Amino acid sequence: MQQLTLARQAEFQRFTKKTRQEQFLEEMDAMMPWSELLALVAPYYSKGETGRKPVGLEIMLRVYFLQQWFALSDPAAEDALYESAVLRRFAGVDLGRAPAPDETTILNFRHLLEEHELCGQMLDAVNHYLESRGIRIATGTIVDATIIHAPSSTKNESKERDPAMHQTRKGNQWYFGMKAHIGVDSKEGIVHSVCSTAASVSDIHMLPDLLHGDEKKVWGDAGYQGQSEAIHAAAPDAQDMT
Repeated sequence: MQQLTLARQAEFQRFTKKTRQEQFLEEMDAMMPWSELLALVAPYYSKGETGRKPVGLEIMLRVYFLQQWFALSDPAAEDALYESAVLRRFAGVDLGRAPAPDETTILNFRHLLEEHELCGQMLDAVNHYLESRGIRIATGTIVDATIIHAPSSTKNESKERDPAMHQTRKGNQWYFGMKAHIGVDSKEGIVHSVCSTAASVSDIHMLPDLLHGDEKKVWGDAGYQGQSEAIHAAAPDAQDMT
């Protein structure tokens, strides 16, 4: 196939369009309290005093949120950074200076957050930041869960299968990895609760952890049907819409 000249490439760039993904990331970039989140994680992140220089903390933090928003496994996140200029721009990855974080680096960062129980603290910081700007999360909650698929060969530092990951069946397909359980405000569309488990953990098991307690209504798919008692225990005024 004939290669495009630089002039021809510039001509095609007149017809670019900002994608929905790009718009979403611009909105999230402006909305997130990055300085507060960095301050939470910085005390636990390597300063690079020994060994190789670590990837910048802000890059790793942004990659972590990309994983949550787009349900990316560790290897899928690495591939996505090479495939998408939009994701690289959001994460601050410049391939002209350094490679994108590899899947092991991404895995280790996620385990660092889990080890020091920082995920919940970061979510609280985001919610408080939004509330301070008049975005109140207190109407209804939409609950859902998504499988974060990982290769069955995924190993930890001991060369064993990651104990946090298990296999599960969805329809006729088997998956190995983790599951993200998510609670989203029905009015603002903002995630206010996230829990991560092995893929084998049922959706209904994590339902109470996805509710903040002030809901008036709770929505979910068929996987959450028959859970009125659990919903009312966590949010007494909530109407079960599942």
